Amino acid sequence: MRKSGQPDLVKRFTRWMEETPHPPLAMEISADRVAGARFTRHGAVQGFAVADVPKGAIAASAIEANILNAPAVNEAVREVCLTLEVKTEDVALLLPDPVIRVFVQHFDDFPRSSEEALPMLRWKLKKSVPFEVEETLISYMKQPSRGEGVDVVTSIARLRIIKEYEALLEAQGLRPGVVLSSTLAAISLLDDQKPTLLSRVSGTSLTTAIVRDGMLAGYRCTELPVHVDSLTPQHLLEEVYPLAAYYQDTWQEGIQAVRVAGVGNRLPEFAKPLEEEFKCEVRSLLNAAVSDGNLRADARPLADRELEGLVGWMLHRN
Repeated sequence: MRKSGQPDLVKRFTRWMEETPHPPLAMEISADRVAGARFTRHGAVQGFAVADVPKGAIAASAIEANILNAPAVNEAVREVCLTLEVKTEDVALLLPDPVIRVFVQHFDDFPRSSEEALPMLRWKLKKSVPFEVEETLISYMKQPSRGEGVDVVTSIARLRIIKEYEALLEAQGLRPGVVLSSTLAAISLLDDQKPTLLSRVSGTSLTTAIVRDGMLAGYRCTELPVHVDSLTPQHLLEEVYPLAAYYQDTWQEGIQAVRVAGVGNRLPEFAKPLEEEFKCEVRSLLNAAVSDGNLRADARPLADRELEGLVGWMLHRN
């Protein structure tokens, strides 16, 4: 993500999915754990570490303070850093999805320069985010439209919340040079040759994304009333359906594949109603990537721990 309006910070944030730096270290912070991975120059996994975070220590939100138990979260970050032998270095920071709002918007005409584009995006998103757009980090990526004009994928986050997470890493000597949400990283695992829907649960948040021909065709992040352990298949389907219906109405075609992440060994419970609704195969995101041969052998330990954000980042940086 890139912050505009303050030149001294511009170099610290880059557009995700475009001209992104590729530091050899990545850290993923979620509601229940901190995970990190170090990569070689050639993109292989050199080592990884995972540390649990006590329940309630992190409350992922785009608005309110996220780090509610700083000592506990700091200790988890320190443990991961010690295992990975972290020094003063750059790091890619993957954050919980609710922290970063993502929008896919259509424009008949869009400015070429970021100096003109960013003010336009801030103005257009002013009524769509629950905080002042002037105090945000914002990044965008242009992609082809299905008709005239251009589609723009925009990510936006509240600056002070991003700083909460950055401070955790900076305390260990790290410099966050890339900041993006875990699901935006995990999207790299999808096969987009056909309209594919991703349903990813993390804690009490559910992110639904649809990809098609190299484009992000839809994105939605919602808060669930229960943890994944208590989530029912019907409730998941009800949360996923609005974006799928929007896509089907807009693109005049159905979903042809569904990938699910974050439900662990409960996948068979959720697969059946999704298959009945969309009339297509439903598979685990990581299992599909492994069986389709999209993952290197050294990524398997990350996949086995269901670290799809870090695995997706690994593919993206390669």
